[in-house]
Amino acid sequence: MVSEKIPVMTAAEAAAMINDGDIIGFSGFTPAGAAKEIPKAIARKARAEHDAGRPFKIGVVTGASTGDSLDGELARANAVLFRTPYQSDKTLRAQINKGETHFFDMHLSMLPQAARYGFLGKVRFAVIEAAAVTDDGEIVLTTSVGATNTFCHVADQIFIELNDQHPTELKGLHDIYEPLDPPHRREIPLYKTADKIGSPVLKVDPSKIAGIVKTSLPDEVGAFKQTDAVTQKIGENVAAFLAAELKAGRIPEDFLPIQSGVGNIANAVLGALGANPAIPPFEMYSEVIQDSVVGLMRSGDIKFASATSLTLSPAVLQEVYNDLPFFKERIVLRPQEISNHPEVVRRLGIISINTAIEADIWGNINSTHVMGCNLMNGIGGSGDFTRNAYISLFTCPSIAKGGAISTIVPMVAHLDHSEHSVQVIITEQGIADLRGKDPIQRAREIVEKCAHPEYRAQLHTYFDGVKDGHTPQTLQTVFAMHQAFMEKKDMRNVDMTIK
Repeated sequence: MVSEKIPVMTAAEAAAMINDGDIIGFSGFTPAGAAKEIPKAIARKARAEHDAGRPFKIGVVTGASTGDSLDGELARANAVLFRTPYQSDKTLRAQINKGETHFFDMHLSMLPQAARYGFLGKVRFAVIEAAAVTDDGEIVLTTSVGATNTFCHVADQIFIELNDQHPTELKGLHDIYEPLDPPHRREIPLYKTADKIGSPVLKVDPSKIAGIVKTSLPDEVGAFKQTDAVTQKIGENVAAFLAAELKAGRIPEDFLPIQSGVGNIANAVLGALGANPAIPPFEMYSEVIQDSVVGLMRSGDIKFASATSLTLSPAVLQEVYNDLPFFKERIVLRPQEISNHPEVVRRLGIISINTAIEADIWGNINSTHVMGCNLMNGIGGSGDFTRNAYISLFTCPSIAKGGAISTIVPMVAHLDHSEHSVQVIITEQGIADLRGKDPIQRAREIVEKCAHPEYRAQLHTYFDGVKDGHTPQTLQTVFAMHQAFMEKKDMRNVDMTIK
């Protein structure tokens, strides 16, 4: 399945066609399936142009975060004019927080349609990774779909990185479906997690393919940290909560699909769900398939997983490739517009589990900014799922920086998910079920069950000291804990008394 008619070129030849100010849609959702060879060549061109005294920056649009060969190389070359919708690179993050690179955060389900509507500007090139491509424009993608299909749809020209690290037998793992735009949009005909509603290949106009760059670069997914005592307890608390909901009849006997965020807490949560005997084998309808999912599929604890990305460490990805027939019966990768679509999330009854940077005593969540101003990564898909979930959960450790930070605060310094969407907050300390509770009840629940014991007294002092209002907030001390950390790098022993 390799084209004999589409020209083969070097990455440098592809980069030579890209000009200052061009907007480029790159494949990748996490480092999985991210373009690598051409971005590095673009970075080299940017350095050469800068050395010659000429401007060179491009607009970078992807599915989500990517790897070092894309975000890292371009950031270090000072080649990023703007970036959306999500990133996790330390150099790029620093440039964004210094105001040197424009970044606008977006719900990941909204990114593809924003590109089609023209809200992001004209996408000049799509640069995508593939396992195979035919003369008639049928492309087998690799370890992610993300927004690749939409970038190919809207771009003037397409560059394909044909990567032999990924077998052509991946055909059939993907389900490429793109909705029509208003006023012609119809319901998405997906009624079960395992439904396939599209094409196993990405079909493009072959005349748009400017060239193929052959490569052998592996995905740049690193190994996940081992579960520690805190993340393990958070996972156990999540599993205990869902087991209790099942026993109470608030979750159907055959359970509901799980959405889980990315990272070490998410891995711990999934492991704890698999280990809890009260949780039956379940399905996933999520963004990302991580290492723990593969083991749970082997054990039969996860029956099927729908996502947009296989974000697996190298050894686990090789395990999947060594047994593709087994996993192709249990995994499907969709465009992020479908994996994260609010209509589908609500219809299927997804239980969403995402991670917070901080939560306040009323149930609001900050998942993007440290101390209210410095971007960490972005909102990702957490909003897509939280607002529409059957039950929405947020997890985080109760403290950070060795106890100098309480993740439970009087008011979040940046708000991503409001109290109207957040139903349950879970830390290693316990579980705060916020459903059917007014603000005062929620505050007591969160402080008494989720806050670290070292911080409970001062949080009680804060909301016990305000007597009036449905949500008794006071601007006098609402950010006193944040201010204390900014001044002395410690939130402990702050006087929260209302003067």
